[in-house]
Amino acid sequence: METRPVPLQLSAPKPFEPNIDKIKHKLLQHGVFPTPKILRNIRKKEIQKHKRKLAKIQSNDPNPPLTESQQQALDEEEHFHTLKREYKHFTRAITAKNDNELIGKPWERIERIKFRELASGSKEFVGHNLKKENLRELKQMFEEDLNWVLDNDIQLDDDYGSLGGENRELDPAKRWRSEADAIRVLVDRLSAREITVKNWKFVRIMKQSGLQFTESQLLKIVEGLGRKGSWRPAMSVVEWVYGRKEQRDLKSRFVYTKLLSILGKTRRPQEVLDIFNLMLEDCVIYPDMAAYRSAAVTLGQAGLLKELMKLIERMRQKPSKRIKNLRSRNWDLVLEPDLVVYNAVLNACVPSHQWKGVFWVFKQLRKSGLKPNGATYGLAMEVMLQSGKYDLVHEFFSKMKRSGEALRAITYKVLVRAFWEEGKINEAVQAVRDMERRGVVGTASVYYELACCLCNNCRWEEAMVVVEKMKQLPHSKPLEITFTGLIISSMDGGHVDECIAIFQRMKDHCKPNIGTINTMLKVYGKNDMFSKAKELFEEATRANSYYTSPGSDATSLKPDEYTYSSMLEASARAHQWEFFEYVYKGMALSGYQLDQTKHVSLLVEASKAGKCNLLEHAFDTLLEAGEIPHPLFFTEMLIQVTAQSNYEKAATLVNTMAYAPFQISERQWTELFEKNKDRLGRDSLEKLLNALYNCDATSEITVSNLSRSLQSLCGSGKEKDFSRPTFIGSQATDISPFDGNNEGFDVDRTENVPSSPASMMVLESATYISSNNQQSSLCTSVDDVDDDASYDGYSDYLENELSILNLNEVSEDSDDDEELQMPMSKDSDSHEVKLPSANEILETWKKSRNKDW
Repeated sequence: METRPVPLQLSAPKPFEPNIDKIKHKLLQHGVFPTPKILRNIRKKEIQKHKRKLAKIQSNDPNPPLTESQQQALDEEEHFHTLKREYKHFTRAITAKNDNELIGKPWERIERIKFRELASGSKEFVGHNLKKENLRELKQMFEEDLNWVLDNDIQLDDDYGSLGGENRELDPAKRWRSEADAIRVLVDRLSAREITVKNWKFVRIMKQSGLQFTESQLLKIVEGLGRKGSWRPAMSVVEWVYGRKEQRDLKSRFVYTKLLSILGKTRRPQEVLDIFNLMLEDCVIYPDMAAYRSAAVTLGQAGLLKELMKLIERMRQKPSKRIKNLRSRNWDLVLEPDLVVYNAVLNACVPSHQWKGVFWVFKQLRKSGLKPNGATYGLAMEVMLQSGKYDLVHEFFSKMKRSGEALRAITYKVLVRAFWEEGKINEAVQAVRDMERRGVVGTASVYYELACCLCNNCRWEEAMVVVEKMKQLPHSKPLEITFTGLIISSMDGGHVDECIAIFQRMKDHCKPNIGTINTMLKVYGKNDMFSKAKELFEEATRANSYYTSPGSDATSLKPDEYTYSSMLEASARAHQWEFFEYVYKGMALSGYQLDQTKHVSLLVEASKAGKCNLLEHAFDTLLEAGEIPHPLFFTEMLIQVTAQSNYEKAATLVNTMAYAPFQISERQWTELFEKNKDRLGRDSLEKLLNALYNCDATSEITVSNLSRSLQSLCGSGKEKDFSRPTFIGSQATDISPFDGNNEGFDVDRTENVPSSPASMMVLESATYISSNNQQSSLCTSVDDVDDDASYDGYSDYLENELSILNLNEVSEDSDDDEELQMPMSKDSDSHEVKLPSANEILETWKKSRNKDW
């Protein structure tokens, strides 16, 4: 099949060209010499005038005639489509003729061949049938089901396609409308997942933004990330941009200074030091005064006084000659610290209590000719307050007034705190009145400090008047936090009745939160008010609590770890072990972990009172968490299993203790057995000693000390050498389990080596002990806990004990004139007589019973 060739006219029409000779003649007529520059300008203007005329003619004509170039383009396109159709017809004819012959690829499946034929027979898509509805459906499909395909890719706004009109093209290279949109999308994507330069998606996101990363763009990006608190992506952006070859010599000091400011707002002093040291190594980004100020303020807020003094020394030194990009050897940038830097030094002296640094700062200010401002005096007062120099606080306050500096509310806050710690309550009240008389706008922190001062000194009614003033001030703390702070202040002052009164007054203003509940539980627990603590705890754990309105979130009063811990302490103080077990079960079922430093002594006391299952459950829980139990767990469990005549388990427990990162001396073992002689008789100790002889006991110092202690107590002539110079970890530690008021090991002096082989053996052996203990254990499901039956008899516990006391008093052997002496204490500050605690009642009762027996 032959095709008729169509001649192609490839020559383009000649463009318009003005007559240069005519232009020269016209210029000469007007007395202007035609220079080349004049002729070139006039030529351009004539061409532009000609184009405007053609455009005006074409706009007025509704059907303008096609130009030669346009007609030529149409002819070429028509000729191309003709050739394409003829070629397709030719290939189909050849394919149909050779159907029976073995051609093509025999290994291909028939479906693939049919798909290829279908694709070859389809018409060419020119984009006329493309609809926006289909694109939106495709977008929805990708968002719902195929989001993994576009993992972290840019998602356009819903209204983005409609802003450009019907003919707007979604060009991937022009997906953002402007530079601001590109920066906004980049900041959102980097801050969404805290993507840093270590993530492989970081480079792709940066390149997809299409930005050139100029100085102004980097400043906007870093500032946007700083507003979102994403300091890691901000550092990664600067590091990646200035790490490329094309921008390695285009570093900007302003970008690094902005980065220092962002790191300072997020309290990252170590990162600030790293960036600042990086700036000191390059002449192009060498820090100026703004950079020094930003770094100094951050170090001052962090209390890094030594690093701040090194920074001041660095300001006064000449730059090193070995820094990068040094063009002039005589380049010198020596700076002197200003008032901002010196104020940062005062701020760094506050946490370290370096009150002598205040005088150094004022001396440097006089040398430099700088005048202290209000912030300087305020920080000096804060340093003296933290250092306990109250006379110097008042002295600097007087200097501030004489200097004419405007007094601020934060200055009066420091002054009120100083009067409070001095015990001058009336002077603190007078200071706040002086502030109001001077017209200084008080802040909520000043009135909060005064209210806490009044509550701490049993003047809570005056504090309520101050709270009313706080409610009218903006930017004040929530009332729940304010009242909780007042209760804590009264509790620290020893005024229990005032704490309860403030708590009742709080209900008239706001609803207590869980923090307030925890504080009141501590107040009740430390002052033997178990019934009130129990009532408050039950209200907090009840779903339809009194403090939770029907429309509010009930989880606001959900008990937390501190709630259960406070209630455990209150129950242990009152010796209400049934309720102690109930609270412990609720804590375990709520998923809160055991804190050995707080609960070990409580669990030991509960075990002595008959709640052995709680100690065993805590022991198992710690082993499951991979922790080494406290030494008191081991000693108490050894006493328990020995009292239960389970000597095999006792021997296993002793072997486990031998590999623990602590040691118990012979004297400590002896004191332990003598303290528990009412639970262990001599027969039990002899059987324990025989069990140690019969088993394969470990040759460790703890086991040998136990053996010698048992021999001395039992008077046995048997001897077996268990001792061997063995050390656990780097150094063996000898710690008494009965030091302190709580009769517990000193945790700070115990050397824990959980990663050592000995510690692993402790965990393995203790796990074996836990697996053999099947008799007494804590319930592990909510169905096992009965809110009413779990502590039915605990409320009558004290009445039963008092009845026993009465029976002992009327016995025949007792003296009629002898009375049970109850220790009474009187608080001079509160002028109230305190009732004896539960521990004092129990100890007095034990002494009286021993005397009667």
